[in-house]
Amino acid sequence: MERKYLSSFRLFFYILITSVLVSSCYRRSKPEDFKFVFMTDIHLSQQRNAVSGFMKAINVINGLHPDFVITGGDLIMDALEQRYSRADSLYNLYLGTVKNLNMPVYNTMGNHEIYGIYKDSGADSLNPEYGEKMFEKRLGRSFYSFNHKGWKFIILNSIEDTRKGSYIGKIDDAQISWIRQELQETDKKTPLVISTHIPFITANTQKYVGTTVPNDSSTVIYNGKDVLDLFAGYNLKLVLQGHLHTVEDIFIDGIHFITGGAVSAAWWTGPNKEFEEGFMMISVRNGDFSSEYVDYGWDVKN
Repeated sequence: MERKYLSSFRLFFYILITSVLVSSCYRRSKPEDFKFVFMTDIHLSQQRNAVSGFMKAINVINGLHPDFVITGGDLIMDALEQRYSRADSLYNLYLGTVKNLNMPVYNTMGNHEIYGIYKDSGADSLNPEYGEKMFEKRLGRSFYSFNHKGWKFIILNSIEDTRKGSYIGKIDDAQISWIRQELQETDKKTPLVISTHIPFITANTQKYVGTTVPNDSSTVIYNGKDVLDLFAGYNLKLVLQGHLHTVEDIFIDGIHFITGGAVSAAWWTGPNKEFEEGFMMISVRNGDFSSEYVDYGWDVKN
């Protein structure tokens, strides 16, 4: 009788421990909910009340308490055709202002962060901060990844200096090799998000210029299809895009391509194509997400 009692107790204990372990594993593997902000095309400068406008956006974001912020490029008004002193002052202004955000900030490089490649800048190509190096020295790597609560975020550099006084949208060979390596180290079920300044996919030209007008290589990433093909078989859910100062959500082949409007709208002169100054709030829940464009209430008259 006593032996039967001990046997039953052991069975009960085994079931209890197994249940606790399974429950614990389930809790650890279940995706956690979170939210983050994608804000792009800030074009910060000392003119047009841009600083007060950006601070208003920052205050609204702080009040929403996202886990982090991703910026989508064109953080400063322009370094492409500016003297070094002007580009330097704009970078310093951005760094001094963005630190008012109360959460981590992950920066994406835009074309306006590239120092001196336009002829009018008078920049010396031997300057140690020439081109993309100005961004990298002040803000860090131009392409990288990070993980958050079971999701993986891939920040890309979509700007290519043509060495002819212009830029195009391109993901270069170094990044393509890096993406391949990143994906080899990533579980295929992991939800993925890409941030890029120049879009992979957009209908902007067809909507606002003409339905049969092609996109040029400064409007979209010209080798974008080749890059996206690398993600075949992976759980790419979202591509966040900037550059165009409009809002789009193109859903194709299971991927949302969201163009995130602009914090500066029409470069701090008011709405751009009826799109007000704003940013994207992305809410992640149960392994999926929803998005909302937030007009943070700035007025050009401020």
